[in-house]
Amino acid sequence: MSDTTPIPHGLPMERDASPFDPPRRITQLREARPVSPLIFPNGHEGWLVTGYDAVRQLMADTRFSSRQDIGILHVPFETPGMPAATEPSPQVPGLFISMDPPDHSRLRRKLTGAFTVKRMKQLEERISEITERQLDELARLTPPVDLVKEFALPAPSLVICELLGVPYADRENFQANSAKFMEREVNFDDKMAAYGAITAYLAELVVGKRAEPGEDILSDLARQDDLSIEELVGIAFLLLLAGHETTANMLALGTFALLEHPEQLAELRANPDLLPDAVEELLRYLAVGDTFYRYATEDIELGGETITKGSTVVVSLLAANHDPQRFDNPDTLDVHRKARGHLSFGHGVHQCLGQQLARIEMRVGFEGLLRRFPTLELAIPAAEVKLKTDMNIYGVHALPVTWTETAR
Repeated sequence: MSDTTPIPHGLPMERDASPFDPPRRITQLREARPVSPLIFPNGHEGWLVTGYDAVRQLMADTRFSSRQDIGILHVPFETPGMPAATEPSPQVPGLFISMDPPDHSRLRRKLTGAFTVKRMKQLEERISEITERQLDELARLTPPVDLVKEFALPAPSLVICELLGVPYADRENFQANSAKFMEREVNFDDKMAAYGAITAYLAELVVGKRAEPGEDILSDLARQDDLSIEELVGIAFLLLLAGHETTANMLALGTFALLEHPEQLAELRANPDLLPDAVEELLRYLAVGDTFYRYATEDIELGGETITKGSTVVVSLLAANHDPQRFDNPDTLDVHRKARGHLSFGHGVHQCLGQQLARIEMRVGFEGLLRRFPTLELAIPAAEVKLKTDMNIYGVHALPVTWTETAR
């Protein structure tokens, strides 16, 4: 490994190559030193892992802990107003993404039945109905319109609200607060206030479901006496946030990517059977949930480097998905590519629980959008599309689009 590669101070986040590729600085680090030291804004000397093999190995190794309560959490970017951590953060009940086995296993096991491939296939017809209804609403509008506001965000929000038993009428409140919570540059106090508003709302919701359960996932969980209200709130927060934020950003950013690659878009329109592979390729190419963290519980060898105990390790799934050691011409969008093996849903025990749901929503969403709007195009220059480089989940803040005809 190169010892001459400059060590980054803070996580490089500026998308200076294209809206879809990793930041140039991260690409250079991956090529020179896939497991690289990283100096955090608070001075902590941690690590950044960008190579495909190293990321996959790390995420399968439970010595790299997901817990936030066994060491001080070091953040690789500035958060305005965030106080310097002097001790580990307390464990949030129910938030199993921040747990290790056996606690993680106990909570995740309670949800696996709701998200099996078979269960998701049974829901596909309902997801198609919701998506078509939203496309009908879109087609009634006079372009130009913002695709994020009118389709990419409402469609998965409707689906996850119905699955969880969350009233869709409350969407504006939890969407606004979740966006504030996910924004990196929001003042820390405001971010915590947004989190508090979401959890207070969910606490009232799950208490009601425990008293009068319905036919939805949160009601099924509320029927289980071994789950506390606090755990139910943590699980609900995770499912609601992940269930609408990630898919919404993939639908919008994926549409942007296809519009910027008209030859690939034309092939998809001509051959819709390519859609399942195209969805996997868009997942690989875009990886909207890019950055994850682990805590080294002991000295661990990784990629020829020694990660010392107590180090915070930052993982870039996007950089791993663009690693030429794993994918040929990785910075090229290719709807014919067999992109299985990408890491956009993670790897190991924390691999995304809702990945089959996300795949169906994207397949149905892109198919319907391309079929119903055959002349869809950007309504502004691509360079003017505002990117979510300030958010913990990547995407576009808005995607103004227009069209000259619609179809059924």
